[in-house]
Formats: sequence, C-alpha cells, structure tokens
Amino acid sequence: MEMKTPILIINFKVYDNSIKDTIKIANIVKRVSEETGVNIVVAPSHISLKETAGIVPTFAQSIDPLNPGPYTGSVIAEDLKGAGVAGAIINHSEKRLNAEVVEKCVRRCKENSLISVVCVENQEEAKSYSEFNPTYIAIEPPELIGKISVTQVNPKIIEDVVKSVNVKVLCGAGIRTKDDIKKALELGAVGVLVSSGIVKAENIEESLREAVKGFL
Repeated sequence: MEMKTPILIINFKVYDNSIKDTIKIANIVKRVSEETGVNIVVAPSHISLKETAGIVPTFAQSIDPLNPGPYTGSVIAEDLKGAGVAGAIINHSEKRLNAEVVEKCVRRCKENSLISVVCVENQEEAKSYSEFNPTYIAIEPPELIGKISVTQVNPKIIEDVVKSVNVKVLCGAGIRTKDDIKKALELGAVGVLVSSGIVKAENIEESLREAVKGFL
C-alpha cells in the first residue's frame, strides 16, 4: 500500500494536547489538504487514532512486532487496521528498535496492508533497513530533531540516502518552513515529517498553510 506523494506527515508526539485539541488540528489538516491538494497525514497519540482516522489519513506513532495474543499494553497491526489507521511510524529516534524488531514491524504492516515508515539515523541504516522493503525510509539525523533543518545543515545525507536505496525516501529533523520542504523535494525526497513547527505553533493553521507552499 502506498499514498499519493509528495506527502507531509505531522507527528503530534505526546505534547500536551487533549483529544479535543487533536481533533481540532485534524480538521484544520483536512481543510488545508482539501483546499491545496497536498496529501497530509497526521500521527497523533495512540489514544486519538480512531478519532483522527475518521477525519484525515492517520499513522500510528509506533507499532509492536506482535501477532494477536497475550501481550498487555501492545499496539498490534490488526487493531490499527480496525481503527481505520493507514500506517505506522517505525524506529523513530525517540522510540528506537533493533533491526530484528524493525523487520518484524514492517512485516506485520505488510500482512495488514498498512503503510510502513521506517526512520533511520544515517545512510548505513537506510541501506540496511531498506532491505526489509518498507513503504518509505525516513532519514532523520537525531541531533537535528526539533532544532535546525537537515536540509540546511546536511542536505548531502538526503541525496546519499535517495541514491543508495530502492525505497521512496522521506526526510525529517528540524523541518519547519516552505523552503525546508521545497529543498527536501529538490534533493529527491518524496515527502517530509514535521512536528513541533506545526503542532506547537501559536497559529497552527497559518503555520500549516505556509509550510505546504513548499509543495506547490
């Protein structure tokens, strides 16, 4: 399963947003996406997945590499699929997994027709994890997340990853502005991951509308 690209993924993380706030943001995303034609996906906390999936395309922030069974507190592919979720982020720098678990998570997504976004920290990981054939590889140097855009500090890593894998590439880490997004696409990425630059903005809709200009 794939999605229309280019794609903007907004990771809500677990900032202090109530379900009501999350739904409000999802409706803003829907409005902006419909008006601009830009494909935008949200990744809220697990507790809000079903609500946002009824509004806009939604990814889980993580998934466990498990089949249905006696696993308390786990997030399994079948439940995500049942909630209307379209995919899952795997191996984000804030929730790192080993290679064996990453491979199992990708497989569980495939078995349930879910999109898999495997985050990597460098080109070596990108090459290794691309062999699992996820839907997307997302290059996110961890030292830049929430700070300076990777497109400004280390654009070469995006180019290198794009050239070295046979999987579509997304990029993240410090992405905030339309110029960051435009540069990422010029470097060969098919989309970007953003977080605080949108979710924590004083005016979320204004910030989102400004950011999506990078796709237009």
